[in-house]
Amino acid sequence: MTPDLRFRYRNLLAPLLALILFIGFFLLGTWQLDRRTWKLDLIAHVEQQLRQAPVAVPGPATWSSIGPAESYLPVTVSGRFLHDAETLVQAMTRYGSGYWLLTPLRTDRGFTVFINRGFVDPEHRDPANRQEALPAGTVAIAGLLRLSEPRGRLLQANDAGADRWYSRDVAAMGAARGLEEQLAPYFVDAGDAPNPGGWPVGGLTVVEFRNAHLGYALTWYALALMTALGTWMILREAQQ
Repeated sequence: MTPDLRFRYRNLLAPLLALILFIGFFLLGTWQLDRRTWKLDLIAHVEQQLRQAPVAVPGPATWSSIGPAESYLPVTVSGRFLHDAETLVQAMTRYGSGYWLLTPLRTDRGFTVFINRGFVDPEHRDPANRQEALPAGTVAIAGLLRLSEPRGRLLQANDAGADRWYSRDVAAMGAARGLEEQLAPYFVDAGDAPNPGGWPVGGLTVVEFRNAHLGYALTWYALALMTALGTWMILREAQQ
């Protein structure tokens, strides 16, 4: 290949690569705008359903259809706590560092659902230090339906063998406690009804959806514009 032909190929390759980058950046920006629309619709939906009267927790017949739209749905459930199968999940709240206390509830409808009863500090992680808050009979719980949190947190994976939990992974907690059969794929954040002795502390659910999609979209569009301007300047210089 002659030097002149190689020069022509290079002159064609640079604009082609720039075009691919421009299209890629533009499509990513448009995708983020679509995600923003979806997130705003989800936020509006959740805010609307938070104002609704509580309904019974979903039963096994509808578990396969549960998704983000059901998150934070006000629900009620009754049954008996399985206190010997409770799980502590590391948490940080306005009360400081401690744990979410998730206790399986054998419902009066025959299935099991984990109840996030609330926050306990390190002093009250031991059930012996909160005996008065371990009801043995049938209880009624009102709270918010929450989706399972699989795989742990960033850089902190759940370790079922060591009983170390960083996220509320319903399936993994159920397997660790031998409760896989008829276990609801969600958990329920209990409301703020006080527990005897003051622990656990319920009603600490933070209803918040991160929505930075507009910023991401503007970043991608800016990169597309910079690519187009940079290519135009290079081509202009090459023609002079």
